[in-house]
Amino acid sequence: MASKDRIQRLKDETRINILDAAFKIVKNEGWQSLSMRKIADEIEYTAPIIYEYFSNKEAILQELTRKGYRVLTAELEEAKSKHKTPEKQLEAMWLAYWDFAFAHKEFYQLMFGVEMNCCVMKSECPEMQSPAKIITESIQKLMNVPLDDDAICTKYYTFWSVVHGLISINIVRQGVSNEINQQILKDAINGIIRSMKDA
Repeated sequence: MASKDRIQRLKDETRINILDAAFKIVKNEGWQSLSMRKIADEIEYTAPIIYEYFSNKEAILQELTRKGYRVLTAELEEAKSKHKTPEKQLEAMWLAYWDFAFAHKEFYQLMFGVEMNCCVMKSECPEMQSPAKIITESIQKLMNVPLDDDAICTKYYTFWSVVHGLISINIVRQGVSNEINQQILKDAINGIIRSMKDA
């Protein structure tokens, strides 16, 4: 049994090493530079060994996308946990979302297709749903309507469209100071929150 555990642990470590190598290449050279050959060279394996763990580059991108969503979800949960009211939770979560996009730019680009094609998930991925679920819980509390109400979905996409749009503009073209971006972001978030309270 110990030998099976050791073999599984080695397989898990190799899988992690492949993903780490892929991400290192991306951070240094960008998503367009990623290839199975480069990953193999980075970890000093042959390309066929990489294919034993991932059927193709798309499978690696899918796993990295999942990881990005897990990191984003953890950061949103942390931001939300620091506040009691849904208004403050929403503001904190969208600011954390903004921070995630720039602290983890490569993940954000992959997850949402900024300056590249985003990864198309072949099966339903619970990690992709988690950020929206955490945020819509606070929207529902603020609006005090049933969770399946269409208005909640509309407000979530209103928030997301504004925040994602501003992030995308800044990732593609830096031109506005961080102070101005923060003010635009907070004004937009608080404007949407006010519209929800007035509804």
